[in-house]
Amino acid sequence: MSSHLGSPTRRAALAVLEAVITRHRPLEEALDALPKGIAPRDKAAAHRIAAAVLRRAGSLDAVLEPFLRREPPSEVRNALRMGAAELLLLGTPAHAAVASSVTLVPKPFAGLANAVLRRVAEAGPAALEGLDAERLDTPPWLWSVWHAAYGPAVRQIAAAHRLEAPLDLSIAPGATPPEGGTELPNGSWRYPAGTHVTGLAGFAEGAFWVQDAAATLPARILALRPGEKVLDLCAAPGGKTAQLVAAGGQVTAVEREPKRAARLRENLARLRCRGHRAARHRTARRRHPRRWHRPRPPRPPCAAARGSRAAGRRAWARVPPR
Repeated sequence: MSSHLGSPTRRAALAVLEAVITRHRPLEEALDALPKGIAPRDKAAAHRIAAAVLRRAGSLDAVLEPFLRREPPSEVRNALRMGAAELLLLGTPAHAAVASSVTLVPKPFAGLANAVLRRVAEAGPAALEGLDAERLDTPPWLWSVWHAAYGPAVRQIAAAHRLEAPLDLSIAPGATPPEGGTELPNGSWRYPAGTHVTGLAGFAEGAFWVQDAAATLPARILALRPGEKVLDLCAAPGGKTAQLVAAGGQVTAVEREPKRAARLRENLARLRCRGHRAARHRTARRRHPRRWHRPRPPRPPCAAARGSRAAGRRAWARVPPR
């Protein structure tokens, strides 16, 4: 990664894109790998920039291509994508988007970044018009898989794939939902895309947790009875664990990845959950025999990816299946 500074938000966004696009790491893992000292607001903003690039990477590349004579290094390409995303998708003022992107690239590429992004700023959002966005923003391997499975409906799937997802929250028992949301039939509350969860009233007090409405269904299907013991495997970040504890379960939450396990513990501590144990997988196997627990129902296919709601940020992290 470049040694140039830039803002903490944009440095973090560039690090995330390098991890996802260049090293094929999942977005959640890339976010977890950011320095511990980064402010929550900077991390949330970096997440939004990186997610915008991942959803629209093909279209952004198509806009940038006429201004590039040769392929730049990956960190330069990703910095240009970020600048273009801020200019064309996120409404960042042109001077801020251009200047901040220039500071992210090595000095030999600063002039290139400045010239290219100024041209993009001049073109404005109209530069995206007329592009086959559904094809461009879907990796070819994924388009082929979807087309084989769903035929002409692939375009509808790809169109949903490009949209920024709203924020869904599960509300802790007895807590008041933050203002600005809409209650869904399953009891979740939905907030507009781009909502900063850490800025909502009640976050620090553990009044709610982030959980897509669809992700609440497995725990509901379980129809847990108070006092039952449940083994929650691959539990991070902890939404289903919190949901099961709120339903009265005695939950053992198991996570094998150390950083995700730490995130699980942090989230459950913020939510002040009682009636759970968080354990790394080897410890859980020794102390909590399977016969003691009622297993949680398996996640529906791609529940961790939340279907098309997160496909844009996961599709580029994967390599095509062989």
